Amino acid sequence: MPHNHRRELLHKARSQLGTVGSGNHYVDVFADERGDIWVGVHFGSRGFGHTIASSFIAISQGKGWGERAPEREALLDLAAPAGHDYWHLMNLAGRYAYAGREWVARKVVEILGVTELDLVHNHHNFAWRETHGGEEMIVVRKGATPAFPGQRGFVGGSMGDDAVIVRGVEPNAVSEQVAEAQRGALYSTVHGAGRVMSRTQAAGKRNRKTGVVLTPGRVSPEMMQEWVNAKGVILRGGGLDESPHAYRRLPEVLAAQEGTVEVLHTLRPLVVVMAGEREFDPYRD
Repeated sequence: MPHNHRRELLHKARSQLGTVGSGNHYVDVFADERGDIWVGVHFGSRGFGHTIASSFIAISQGKGWGERAPEREALLDLAAPAGHDYWHLMNLAGRYAYAGREWVARKVVEILGVTELDLVHNHHNFAWRETHGGEEMIVVRKGATPAFPGQRGFVGGSMGDDAVIVRGVEPNAVSEQVAEAQRGALYSTVHGAGRVMSRTQAAGKRNRKTGVVLTPGRVSPEMMQEWVNAKGVILRGGGLDESPHAYRRLPEVLAAQEGTVEVLHTLRPLVVVMAGEREFDPYRD
């Protein structure tokens, strides 16, 4: 990679560290069943990772770093220069995402004036080099997160629903049918509740320049506020596209995991902080 591109990536990474972004990204404060306080954050490698991914999509289409290209799937040979470089930069972006989430979570802990007792960290929308059934492979978990036996993870619900801390179940504690389901899923589980409405279905469509409603959505501000108020949640920001109405209920989603994970803690939301509906994210690209 030319020096000027490395310098641009470094500047982007430095300026975005500790920023969360828009969409479904959030910083939440929860209480578990014992009354202990948890800080939950959800965001990734920000524009740093986006630049890496979009640039290698361009490279796969014969274009240069940073050039615009249609978003199309690409297979890169890890033994070739492009695949080798992408793999290492993707893992760097993963470590950057970890650092950003830890910084934000610990900043909230500092603001609350409390002491950190535990830390649960997990990726989703990432790729891992793993061995399954004696075969080494690259496992891409899109919308999913690893749940190997004994491995803990954080699974969010929505701004007005509980989240959970889960752990992959040990094979000797489950039936052969469940153990087979674990192996078949390559020891994966969900990373969230999942949507039942698209963003446009939930919030409607507006003219970006004038703000005029072009298509009304299925969720109103009153509906969203009624839900979070009933849960006792203090909400800061958050658009109608992120309303609880737009999401499945997490207990139903977890029930479909066939006992491959166990819930260690149920986290009740107290404070939810998200970007506002029309808030501009200067670090998106």
